Amino acid sequence: MATILGRARSRQRLGFFVSILAGFALLSPLPAAAKYAAIVVDAQTGKVLHEANPDTRNHPASLTKMMTLYMLFEAMDQGKFTLDSRLKVSKRAAGMAPSKLGLRPGSTIQVRDAIQALVTKSANDVAAVVAENLAGGSESRFAQTMTTKAHAMGMRNTVFKNASGLPNKSQVSSARDIAILAKRLMTDYPQHYHYFGQDSFTYAGQVILSHNRLMAMYPGADGLKTGYTLASGFNLAASAKRGNTRIIGVVLGGTTARARDMHMANLLDNGFARLNGQPETLIAAPMLYDAPADTGQGQVAVGDIDDAVFPDATAAAKKQTQARKAELAASWGIQVGAYGSRERAREQATLALTRMMTLYPGADVRVQQMKDGEGRTLYRAQVVGLKQDETQFACQVADIKTKAGCKAVPPLKPVKVASARKSGSKVR
Repeated sequence: MATILGRARSRQRLGFFVSILAGFALLSPLPAAAKYAAIVVDAQTGKVLHEANPDTRNHPASLTKMMTLYMLFEAMDQGKFTLDSRLKVSKRAAGMAPSKLGLRPGSTIQVRDAIQALVTKSANDVAAVVAENLAGGSESRFAQTMTTKAHAMGMRNTVFKNASGLPNKSQVSSARDIAILAKRLMTDYPQHYHYFGQDSFTYAGQVILSHNRLMAMYPGADGLKTGYTLASGFNLAASAKRGNTRIIGVVLGGTTARARDMHMANLLDNGFARLNGQPETLIAAPMLYDAPADTGQGQVAVGDIDDAVFPDATAAAKKQTQARKAELAASWGIQVGAYGSRERAREQATLALTRMMTLYPGADVRVQQMKDGEGRTLYRAQVVGLKQDETQFACQVADIKTKAGCKAVPPLKPVKVASARKSGSKVR
């Protein structure tokens, strides 16, 4: 039986020369590859149920705060702090980039509130406050202790440079390492795990909602953490329980929050099926997140994504070029349903796309407005960018279970290109 730590250790037995390189890598961490990665494990045994690029180094973004919380729980367990202890806010901590709680320099915050702010708001100012109070005023010293603790846990691809997950090209982790951390949070501090399942908390009279939408959409999901920076893409560590069975899933490098959440739901379904003795089904990755070169400039300095502020589609996805639109219009596709709202149609097309993307990386979502026989407005949910001979298998991969089912869609009429000669104009 392959376990999460067992597979990590087996990859280390590559001889003396490789061990020297690995040791050097811990001193000078390799740059992260902001690509899709995922892993699903049995929380009780550590058995790996699914993995894709599990040891690829990626930027953890706000998943970093899981380790910040682990260190805080440890300090509480050692009697250094209680839930009622107050943490001092420095000018430096108060000045952290969003997402933040808006703490003022010289003020204090209770440990209880700090925990909830890190889980729900993913507050970067609070992360810095915790780091400075636990490490004698130095966040960099705290990050060193985080890294040491991570390596002691077996998180061998992880290096922390700050407590929040704000952009730093040397701050890296992997899907496997994050799963190890999630499991340790549950087993070492079960009395605090419930915080990761909070959907909101109230601070200074304001109700703050969690960024973790998966808990509301997936039965049995009860916590952990989301994260996002421009360099990392959309990250998620999640856990779900059915009966006495609990599994942990990690997805890194998603292209949108919604596609990431839907893909996680597919992975969790597959994980529970595997534990019930069923074979693994085809789990296709969502659109991979190809980050720009990590220059440290122009990165979105947010600790998490609030869907009310940051829409699911990336700016790049919204600004399709005319050439791309023409290419998709001339392609075949599949239709996975027709719905009464554009939002619902896009959601279902995106769900189908997440199951197909590994096989059809050039595919894309399209929503078409139409009128039915009774004059009602409907929206067709389609995945386009396919070849005619790919549509039948694409429908099988999309795995759509609706009354109408899945059907092939031929190319649209050719897109007309405006003529250079117009009435009253001259061509020179």
